[in-house]
Amino acid sequence: MSFRRFIEKADRAGYLVTIDRPVATTFELANVAHALEGRPVLFNHVAGYPGWRVCAGPCSDRAYFSLDLDVAPPDLLRHLAQAIAQPIPPPPADTAPCQEVVVADVDLNQLPILLHLPQDAGHYIASAVVIVEDPDLGRNMCYHRLLRLDERRFAARIVENRGTYNAWQKSAGDLPVAICIGVSLGVHLAASMSPPPGVDELAVAHALSPTPLVRCLTNGLSVPAEAEIVLEGRITKQLVAEGPFMDLTETMDITRRQPIIEIDLMTHRRDPIYHALLPGGLEHKLLMGMPKEPTIFAAVNEVVRCTGAVITPGGASWLHAVVQIDKQGEDDGRRAIEAAFRGHGSLKHVWVVDGDVDIYDPAQVEWAMATRFQANRDLYVFPDQPGSSLDPSGTHVPGRKSVTAKMGLDCTIPWNDDRSIYERGQYGRVDLSRYLAAGDLPTKDSTRV
Repeated sequence: MSFRRFIEKADRAGYLVTIDRPVATTFELANVAHALEGRPVLFNHVAGYPGWRVCAGPCSDRAYFSLDLDVAPPDLLRHLAQAIAQPIPPPPADTAPCQEVVVADVDLNQLPILLHLPQDAGHYIASAVVIVEDPDLGRNMCYHRLLRLDERRFAARIVENRGTYNAWQKSAGDLPVAICIGVSLGVHLAASMSPPPGVDELAVAHALSPTPLVRCLTNGLSVPAEAEIVLEGRITKQLVAEGPFMDLTETMDITRRQPIIEIDLMTHRRDPIYHALLPGGLEHKLLMGMPKEPTIFAAVNEVVRCTGAVITPGGASWLHAVVQIDKQGEDDGRRAIEAAFRGHGSLKHVWVVDGDVDIYDPAQVEWAMATRFQANRDLYVFPDQPGSSLDPSGTHVPGRKSVTAKMGLDCTIPWNDDRSIYERGQYGRVDLSRYLAAGDLPTKDSTRV
C-alpha cells in the first residue's frame, strides 16, 4: 500500500476532505489542517508550488490504519506486535515510482515545506522518515524533524544515544542518509516502533504491509519504492542552532546545536503529494504513541495475562497508558504496572484495569478508578526514575537522562473481595429502528484516537 493509494481508499470510504482553494505554506495550510484535525485533508492547490499537492492528517485516527492495513481495529495491537516479533525482509522493486523524476540541481525551496507557528524557527518537515546504515547494526529508520536552512541544507534534531545518533557518531566523516516523505502508513508505524537494535524497521514495515525497496542513486541506501519524495544526502559533522519547535506535548521545544544535513539529489513521483504532519497534532501523537503499545503489551504479558494496552492522547500519546489484564493473582496489578514501565521507558503514569473496562473509553477508565481503587492500597509511586525529555515538569540536565517521578494505579477488582459488588449493571440491547423513524435515529462518530 502506498501513500496515494491510502488517499484513494480514504476518499472512497468518505473520510477524505478535499480543498481546491489555493492555500499558503506560511501558517494558512497548517491552520486549515488543524481546524479539520482528525480527517485526512488533500490540498490540491498550494500557492507558489504548481504541480504539488499536500495531504495532512492521514495518520490521525486508528480507523485509517485499520483501513490501510486491512486489519480490524481490535486486531491492530496484535498485528503490530506480530510484525515486531516476526519481521519479513522486503523485496527489491522492479520499478521505482519514487524515482520517476530526478532533480540533480536541488532547491529545497521548491518543496512546499510548512511554517506551522509564529514561534517556530522556520519552515519544518515533520513527516519525514530518515534512513541510515549503522556499521554494526545495519539499517535504521526513524523520524527527525528538519529545519530548512537554505537551498540544500537542513538542521536535523537527532536525539542523543539513539539509532541515527549512534551511527553518526561512529562515522569518521559524513553519514549517508535518505529522507523519505509521503510513505505508506505501514512504513510510518514501523519507523515509530523502536524495535530491538539490529531489527530492520523496513522489514517490520513489510510485515505490516507490502513494502518493496529501491536503491538510492547516490549511495547504497534502500528506500520504499513507492515513497512520494526521496532526498539523498549526508549528515555532516557541522552543527547549527535548531529550534524552537512545538513538540508532542504541545509545548515549544528548546533551541540546541544540531547536525546539518546536506542534500545531493532529490527524486519524486510525477504529480507528487507532500505529507504535512502537524507538530503536536493527532498524527504526531498517534505515530509516537501507538507503536509503543505492542512493547507495553509484550512486557506486561511476560508477568501477567495482558489483554490490551493503549497510549492515551490525554497524556500527549507518550506519557500515559492504560493496561488491561486478566487478573490471576493478588499482585498482578502491581506486577503489570512495573512491567508497563519496562515496556515503555518514557511512560510516566499507568492505569491497570480489568477485562470488563473499555481501555479506549476514558470515562470507563475513570469509572474503574472511582469504584475499584484506594490510594492507600493501590497507588504505586516510583521517585527519581529515568523519564522523558518531552515532559516539561521533569528534571532536565544537559548531557544527562531526564528524571521524573512515576505513578501506577491498580484499578482492578481487589483479589479477595466479592466481585459481584464491583460489577457494572447492564441494560439489554434494543433495535431502535423498531421504535424510531430512520431520520430520527441518533448518529455517533465511532472512530477514536
